[in-house]
Amino acid sequence: MYKLLIVDDEALVREAIQDGMDWASMGFVCAGACEDGIEALEFMERDRPDIVLTDIGMPFMNGIELTRELSVRYPDVKVIILTGYDEFEYAQQALKMKVADYVMKPVTANEMEQIFVRVARQMDAENRQKRDYEKLKHQLEDSMPLLKERFLERLVTSSMTEKQKRESCGYFQIAWDRPYWIELAVDIDELQLKAPATPSDDELIRFAVYNITKEVMSTYEGAEVFRDRENRVLVLMSGKDPDALYDGAGAAAEEIHAAVTDYLPVAASIGIGHVCGREDNMKLLHRSALSALEYRFVIGESAVIRISDMERRKQVELSSAVAWECELMTKLKTGTPQETDEWIGSLFADFRRKLVPIDVCYIYIQRFALTLMHTLYEMEADARRVFGDSPNPLADIRELAALSEIELWMKEICGKAASAIRSMREDHSKLQIEKAIAYVKQHYADPDLSLQTVCKHVSMSASYFSTLFRTCTGRTFMDHVIHERMEKAKELLKLTSMRSYEIAYAVGYRDPQYFSSAFKKHAGDTPTEFRFRMAESRG
Repeated sequence: MYKLLIVDDEALVREAIQDGMDWASMGFVCAGACEDGIEALEFMERDRPDIVLTDIGMPFMNGIELTRELSVRYPDVKVIILTGYDEFEYAQQALKMKVADYVMKPVTANEMEQIFVRVARQMDAENRQKRDYEKLKHQLEDSMPLLKERFLERLVTSSMTEKQKRESCGYFQIAWDRPYWIELAVDIDELQLKAPATPSDDELIRFAVYNITKEVMSTYEGAEVFRDRENRVLVLMSGKDPDALYDGAGAAAEEIHAAVTDYLPVAASIGIGHVCGREDNMKLLHRSALSALEYRFVIGESAVIRISDMERRKQVELSSAVAWECELMTKLKTGTPQETDEWIGSLFADFRRKLVPIDVCYIYIQRFALTLMHTLYEMEADARRVFGDSPNPLADIRELAALSEIELWMKEICGKAASAIRSMREDHSKLQIEKAIAYVKQHYADPDLSLQTVCKHVSMSASYFSTLFRTCTGRTFMDHVIHERMEKAKELLKLTSMRSYEIAYAVGYRDPQYFSSAFKKHAGDTPTEFRFRMAESRG
C-alpha cells in the first residue's frame, strides 16, 4: 500500500477527499491531512508518505512552493496538484517541476480514482525498475572479481587503446600510473603432480596455488593476481624503476615457488617475462612470461625461469639451433619425406661426429619439438596426429636412452607432421578453389571477370592459382569461366525468348558476334541453331 498525504486549506475538501474515496481498493492508505505547506513539511519529517495531493492556493506556503521544497528534500515523493481554472498558470509551473499529475476543480470521485490508479501503476513500474536495478547492481558486485579477472586477461592478450586501458583500470581500481610492467606466469608441472582422485581435486589444487600466490603478492604494492583460461596463475607487477621492478619480480617468484612447494603436494614452475613500458604492447610482456614458462620442458620442472636468462643461453649454447629449426620447418612444409629423413640423418651424424653429450641432444630435440608444436598450432593442425595423446611430448624425449632411438623418434614425428601439414594444405587449397568456383558462378555475367579479380578474391598469386586450379579441376581457369557462361547461355536459350545478343550481354560478353563464335565452338551450333534444335526435340 502507498501512503497518501492530503494538503488543502479547506477542511471540508480535506474530509471529502479523505473519506469519500475507497483508497484501499486503489492501493493507497491515507496517512494524514494538512492545511498548508508548512504543516505538510513538518508532517513529512515524522512520517514519509509516497504521494502528496496538494491544493495550489493555500496560506503561509502554497502548493507551488510546497512542490518546490518536496522536489529538493524528497525527490522520490510523487506530487499531484489540485487546481482551479484561474490557477492554471500555477499548474503549468508545477508541471515543469515534474509533478505526477494535476486535478482540475471541481473533480468527481471517478476522475480522482482514474488519476490515482494511473499514478499507482506508474509507481509500481518504477518500484519494479528500482528492484531490478538493485538486483543487477548486486549481481555486478558479485561478479566483479570475475569481471576484473577477464579484463586483466584481455589487457595482456588483446589490443586496447590507451583510453580503454586507463578507463578500465580506473573502474577496476588497478594502478595504471606506473610506467613499467612485468608479468609472472605460474603453472603446475603436470608430470610431477601427484594425481588427484578426481577432477575436482585437481581444480582444488589449482585454486590453492592461486590463493597462495595472492597471499604472497598482497605484500607487493599494486600487484594484480588473476587466472587465465588455461588455469595458469598470472601476476602483473608495476613500478617506476625497471631494474627494481625486475628484481622485485624475481624475489616474488621465489617466494611463490617456495610457498607452493612447502604447502602443496605438487611441483610448480614460474616464468618471468621482460619488463615493458606502459606504452608498449602489453601482449609482449605476456608472451615473454609464457615463453619463459615453456622452457621448463627444456631445463626441467619446478623452476623459476627468467626469459632473459633463456635468451642468453640460447645465444651461447644453442647458437646454431635457430638456423636448424628454420631449415627443418622449411623441409617439413616444402620438402619430400626423403629429403626430410636425409636432413635429420645428417643432423644426427653431426651430433655423433662432434660427440655431443646426450643431455645437450635432448635440449636440441626438445627445442625442435617445441618449434614444431608451435608451427602446428599456428597452422591450426591437430597436434595429436603427430604426437598422439601424450600429455607432454617434450618429456617423452628423455625416455629415449640412445641417440639412435632419438633419431628414429624424430624421423617418425617429422613424417607425421609433414603428412598433417600436407593434408591441411590440400584441404585449404580445395577450399580456395571451391571459393573461386563459387565466385565465378556468382559473377559470370560481369564482363570484367578475370583471373586477376578471382585471384584477388582468394588471396593467391595468379601463377600458383592457375596451377592449383588445373590440378583440382582438370581444366584451366578461363576454360571454366567459358564453360559456366556457355552452360548459362544454353539455359537461357532453352527457357527464355531472349535474343542472342541479349543472352551474350547476360552471360558476360560485350561482343555478341564473339559470343556466337564462342558458343558454336563450345556447343557445335550457333545460338539460333541450338534453340531451334532444342525446340524440335521437345516436339
